Amino acid sequence: MHKVIFDTDPGVDDAMALLFLHRHPEIDLIGITTVFGNASVETTTRNALFLKHAWNIAAPVAKGLGETLNPDRSHVGWPTGIHGEDGLGNIDVPEAIDMPLDPRPAHRFIIDTVRANPGQVTLVAVGRMTNLALALRDDPEVAALVKEVVIMGGAFDVPGNITPAAEANIHGDPEAADAVMTASWPVTVIGLDVTTKTVMTRAKLIDIAARGGASAKLLSDISQFYITFYEQHVDDGMIVHDSCACVYVVAPHLFRTRSGSIRVLCGGIADGQTIQKPYGRLFPPNPWDGLPSQNACVGIEAEAVLKLIGDTLANGR
Repeated sequence: MHKVIFDTDPGVDDAMALLFLHRHPEIDLIGITTVFGNASVETTTRNALFLKHAWNIAAPVAKGLGETLNPDRSHVGWPTGIHGEDGLGNIDVPEAIDMPLDPRPAHRFIIDTVRANPGQVTLVAVGRMTNLALALRDDPEVAALVKEVVIMGGAFDVPGNITPAAEANIHGDPEAADAVMTASWPVTVIGLDVTTKTVMTRAKLIDIAARGGASAKLLSDISQFYITFYEQHVDDGMIVHDSCACVYVVAPHLFRTRSGSIRVLCGGIADGQTIQKPYGRLFPPNPWDGLPSQNACVGIEAEAVLKLIGDTLANGR
């Protein structure tokens, strides 16, 4: 079993990833931490509670930060054209969910849970990296106690999706992402290099909804707005970015990785760009020197990944 804390900003594709983690038999979902990104942190936290209740998820929810690690960064608008005004595809999520939050802030929840389970916890982060960076800032030694960090974000050999240089999760808080990439825990980055190859078609989603009961039907309803947005990018479906990071936890053999230290540009026209120094490549002295080698995914068995997602969502517990 993989003990997982899911750091998320629900978000339509986050919802699919959450249901995958909940239903996969090899995942023990021990916490959900929220962060701003696809909507404000108040909205993403409400959405996490809504999904927890709707899908009968036992894991506690801890609310994270609603601003970037560097508070001087200016805020950009929420992506309502992608995820809807309510963050979950305009399905009319209630304004408030009568369920308790964990009393700790998200970064403290992460620290305490990792320290209670040394060497066992995988952090799956599919939004801004702010909560993880705050955990490192408050307790630098926690990095040595984390089993693995799996991130959905970044673009290495392909263009970004928020600027030509940057992917949205990284661009949303590049200082936090750089702190996470350069820390002494093992990181695997699942970025646009591979996620853009995983298109969940309408037909596959219809099949999942038919086989997966009320939970899968709700997920299908949530996803319709997102699919409409993606009609300008792909034929008849949606890219399942966040679920790819979850699949990596249980099926890393479906991905091909490249190792080397990773830095995130902070500022300038390439703000948020992820750049990897290939392992073993020699350069004059530079800011990548002396940093941990991390993994960037550069290949994926897309159909196998989509099948695993579909089967888990349709047939899981």
